[in-house]
Amino acid sequence: MAQYTPLIDQTADGADKPDSAVVRDALGVGVAVGLSGFAFGVTSAGSGLGVLQTCALSLLVFTGASQFALVGALAAGGNPFTAAAGAFFLGVRNAFYGLRLSQLLALPRALRPFAAQWVIDETTAVTLAQPNRRAARLGFTVTGLSLYLLWNLTTLLGVLGARAIGDTRAWGLDAAGPAVFLALLAPMLKTATERAVAALAVLLGLGLLPVLPAGVPVLAAALAAPLALLAEGRRRGRGRKEQTGSEEEER
Repeated sequence: MAQYTPLIDQTADGADKPDSAVVRDALGVGVAVGLSGFAFGVTSAGSGLGVLQTCALSLLVFTGASQFALVGALAAGGNPFTAAAGAFFLGVRNAFYGLRLSQLLALPRALRPFAAQWVIDETTAVTLAQPNRRAARLGFTVTGLSLYLLWNLTTLLGVLGARAIGDTRAWGLDAAGPAVFLALLAPMLKTATERAVAALAVLLGLGLLPVLPAGVPVLAAALAAPLALLAEGRRRGRGRKEQTGSEEEER
């Protein structure tokens, strides 16, 4: 989704951006997003999951949008398999992030399985914003480490404090995670096609919410990408035909 300018110098020492600036930016993202783990812990407890189940999700899944989608569907009475499927499809995007980041970071093979756990929206955004490989590695590491530790800590605090807070829907905490995700996503929508995909996904998700079981609208929203790309392909095809016709008439 994000457009990335090729690395200035694969062997550069990162002098064009001080390490302190990279660390500051990475920590800012890690802390800001990590705090929303509290909202996930509370929401998960409200959906009926226990402390161990909730903490296991943050430790092993560690992708906020998918976690919120799963517990949100369960809280709404959705089928566990449908809820898991919706969370899975939301998490698939991280695989595509990994393909890009593997080229940029070029980590040793032994470290790649561990780094894969940290390939999420926030680490990808920070990594892609860096001017060279050294800064990219530093940004990825600091963002991933700070966010992983804080997210899991606040998840535990949230699920333990759920009883004191009461109804999560009354506080609106169940919307905190998706709101953070949308805030990170919005600046990445640079082209008309990307904005069309996002808008269509929102329309599908919200429009089908009253008529489909919980969790299914998330799956249906995934159709936005192929539909928008199909429409864009047809539009470009008509444009090429019109251009070819105009050239023939001029001849």
